[in-house]
Amino acid sequence: MDQRISGKRVAILATDGFEQSELLGPKEGLEKEGAETTIVSNHSGEIKGWAEKDWGDSLPVDQTLEEARADDFDALVIPGGVINPDRMRTEDKAVAFVQDFFDQGKVIGAICHGPWLLVEADLVDGREMTSWPSLRTDIENAGGDWVDQEVVTDKGIVTSRKPDDIPAFTRKLVEEIKEGVHQRTGASLI
Repeated sequence: MDQRISGKRVAILATDGFEQSELLGPKEGLEKEGAETTIVSNHSGEIKGWAEKDWGDSLPVDQTLEEARADDFDALVIPGGVINPDRMRTEDKAVAFVQDFFDQGKVIGAICHGPWLLVEADLVDGREMTSWPSLRTDIENAGGDWVDQEVVTDKGIVTSRKPDDIPAFTRKLVEEIKEGVHQRTGASLI
């Protein structure tokens, strides 16, 4: 590939119970395009993935939320799975980390149940997004406009529904990261 985002740094916010395909798929796709990815978690050591119906592989944590700063990254990816975002949305440091990316106009990507963290960070009101269908009511109750699309982008916030959407999700992340800092108004569907 043409290394379209060479030198860009992407934080992947995850803890135990992340959906393995939704972390590894975007991670590998972003790295193929030249990005450096960093797994950020609420604890050090390793985090254990969830692979469809059972525990999956463990991955090393690169930085803890205590160490990581949004200033050091160009974008943030929040993988889904039910367990991962449900745990992270109860972590004040995780919510603040997401809010910092938003405040700086940096790209935020969330797939499947990942938008739960966007709801908790109060970033949904007036935005168009998608997610796993069971989050529709949560997104709408937070003031968002939920749509059933493969990938939805609202000025730098990229959302997708499920593992089948990973290729489109990753392509759109690359495109948004290449664009850089975003104004947080308006919406577009891809």
